[in-house]
Amino acid sequence: MLTGLSIRNVVLIDALDLAFAGGLGVLTGETGAGKSILLDALGLVLGDRADSGLVRAGTDQASVTATFEFDALPPPIRTILHEAELDVEPGEALIVKRRLRADGGSKAFLNDQPVGVALLREMARHLVELHGQHDDRGLVNPRGHRTLLDRYAGVDRAGLAAAWERRRTTEIALAEARAAVQTAAAEQDLLLAFLAELTALAPQHGEELELADARAAMQKGERLSGDLAQLQHLWAGSDSALASLRSAARRLDRIATEHPLLAEALGSLDRAVIEAGEAEDKLARAADALNHDPQELDRIETRLFELRAAARKHSCTVDDLPHRMHTMREQLDAIEHGEAHLGALEAEAKIAAAAYREKAEALSTARTEAAQRLDAAVAGELAPLKLDAARFRTSVTPLAEDRWGPEGIDAVEFLIATNPGADFAPLNKIASGGELSRFILALKVALAEQGGAATVIFDEIDRGVGGAVASAIGERLARLAADGQLLAVTHSPQVAARGDLHYLIAKSSEDTVTRTGVVRLDDAGRRQEIARMLSGAEVTPEACAQADRLLERV
Repeated sequence: MLTGLSIRNVVLIDALDLAFAGGLGVLTGETGAGKSILLDALGLVLGDRADSGLVRAGTDQASVTATFEFDALPPPIRTILHEAELDVEPGEALIVKRRLRADGGSKAFLNDQPVGVALLREMARHLVELHGQHDDRGLVNPRGHRTLLDRYAGVDRAGLAAAWERRRTTEIALAEARAAVQTAAAEQDLLLAFLAELTALAPQHGEELELADARAAMQKGERLSGDLAQLQHLWAGSDSALASLRSAARRLDRIATEHPLLAEALGSLDRAVIEAGEAEDKLARAADALNHDPQELDRIETRLFELRAAARKHSCTVDDLPHRMHTMREQLDAIEHGEAHLGALEAEAKIAAAAYREKAEALSTARTEAAQRLDAAVAGELAPLKLDAARFRTSVTPLAEDRWGPEGIDAVEFLIATNPGADFAPLNKIASGGELSRFILALKVALAEQGGAATVIFDEIDRGVGGAVASAIGERLARLAADGQLLAVTHSPQVAARGDLHYLIAKSSEDTVTRTGVVRLDDAGRRQEIARMLSGAEVTPEACAQADRLLERV
């Protein structure tokens, strides 16, 4: 619900702050007083195109701020804000602001956070529903007619949407499986050849690194073979250095008891023999590790070449070759078992399609029945609104199967014929401005819809009518506003008398400066304004008496 509207420097308005409440609020004033400026300002804050002509002459920028009672807004607003990561806490107000510069640039804010104008447009249809002389939104737009009829019928669209999603998911899975089998079958011979090559090669994970390390060790052994042979010769035989150390240790052992220094010398010599023995052992093991076998080196290099060539052929690493083999086997298995798998998917898709069709056809039947009830309800509202020659019809037509979707298998559109014998056509193609507004009023009364926009505005719905018709319009506007918020820009005293709140829009001039202002009228002010609407420029006692009767009647 709209609770406040603040306007700064918009056309003839320099500063204006309005407070609104629930129920029916009426806005009146003489022709040319500036009622359209209020609607333009509200349109700006709800995402309409930024027109620099709205900026008051002599100022740099204009701004409009609309405040809404968040807890009274319809659920889609919460979803939109949540998806935009702009959650509003319960009890807080939703404050929408738009700034417009004289050069045409604009900025938008939600609760002081910058947002794109597209977000305002997305929210607008849930915040304010405007019906005016040239309106092409709200109930006039056929895109919303199916939703309105379903809400009137009380049908389960969520269940249908779930059935549609199940059907779509199974059809996608079936199509992907068919494509995979077809692709694999086309490549079957090539897969078999590749798999045979890799099976014969039998690559192992980590094998490349092991072979590379072994080759490097052999190449190093080849390079060090001369040095290793010479060192081993120094340790081999009876005349080797180690043999001489051992012979010296045995001879010293026989005389070591003769002097302490001889014993110490024996200990040092024993340690040297031990260290030399360890060196001999390590040399032997190093020689074994670095053993250069030309045939083994050739085998290793050949194996490495084959593995790396296969990896290049399949555009992967050597370690990925075993996985490629596994993938090829799965593809070949899919060809062998594909028909059985496709059969299961086809059965599943058939069941999902039948379930969707059953729900969609049931919904279509409910729509057709609800359309007949709605047509009768609207017909009952037309005569009091001076539309007794007009006819209304809710068209429910089947869609081609390629246009079926989560909302069903029907197209829904509200059609009218304004004259006897005339063909039915869309609302905004046939009705004049005043007729269109009254058709929309009749439709809204018949729908008694819940879950629409938080605030509904009718702009001069009473244009061209008076007397009993204006009274009928006022009565219906008051009925619609009973459980919500409805604002009506009106020239009709019968409609104005129905208002819970009454705002007077007036234009004033001072020297060369013209301003538009809006004031909320008290009871006396309302009486005076309704009397003016009845009598014209001069308020007569008779007009005041008639104003009293209108106000008493409601």
